[in-house]
Amino acid sequence: MRTRGGLLLANIIAGLALGFTVTNIGFGDYAELNRMFTFQDLRMFFAFAGGVGLIVVVFALFRIRRTPGRIHPGVIPGAVLFGGGWALSGGCPAIPIIQVASGYLPALVTIVGIVVGTRLCRWVNARYLHLDVGSCGR
Repeated sequence: MRTRGGLLLANIIAGLALGFTVTNIGFGDYAELNRMFTFQDLRMFFAFAGGVGLIVVVFALFRIRRTPGRIHPGVIPGAVLFGGGWALSGGCPAIPIIQVASGYLPALVTIVGIVVGTRLCRWVNARYLHLDVGSCGR
């Protein structure tokens, strides 16, 4: 299964399975996400925390280590903007794709915002900030 076609097929199947699971959990529903972010319903919060916990265990079992990197001055404001955007739009960058695939077309506005925001960030960084983005932003 090391051929290009085989890997593409495996990625498509994994993506469809992930999209199906994420949609059925409720991560594609703005109202559900809003209840999670406002701590009105902790079901999705615990599902998310469980997923993070599971990946920590998997990384430990397979001895996957992240090489320590520098934290530059853009990390904190970037994290705040990312988290704020997530809360406002009702999902991380993958969720609007799932929402559009589910027929929720207003998510196209979020996708446009992600693209414009990413390009604007690259332009501002290249012109004014000159922060080392490491492996991110390329």
